[in-house]
Amino acid sequence: MAKRKSMSSKMAQRKKPAPKLETTFSCPFCNHPDSVACTIDLKLLVATAVCYICEEAYHTTAHHLTEPVDIYHDWIDACEKANQGIELQAWDYHKRQRQVGSDHDDSDTSI
Repeated sequence: MAKRKSMSSKMAQRKKPAPKLETTFSCPFCNHPDSVACTIDLKLLVATAVCYICEEAYHTTAHHLTEPVDIYHDWIDACEKANQGIELQAWDYHKRQRQVGSDHDDSDTSI
């Protein structure tokens, strides 16, 4: 007598399709939705993200596993790093200003 096939073997054969990743994004500068398109040139190993509204662009290196979402998130990370540098410079400037004017503040606390 032959064995019956179990239901679990049929369920294992069916795989869910992978979710689709986005290919167009909102611009970090002008905030227009679906205005950033990413292109990947594997011959030159260059990936580019360009906003068609404000014409801002970001270029980075690419490899065979690079996807448009990776390029966009690299751009966002680069923007955040640049903003942190500006904030740190402003904080250092205010710190120096307080040190210069600290003589007046110390005399008020001794009263």
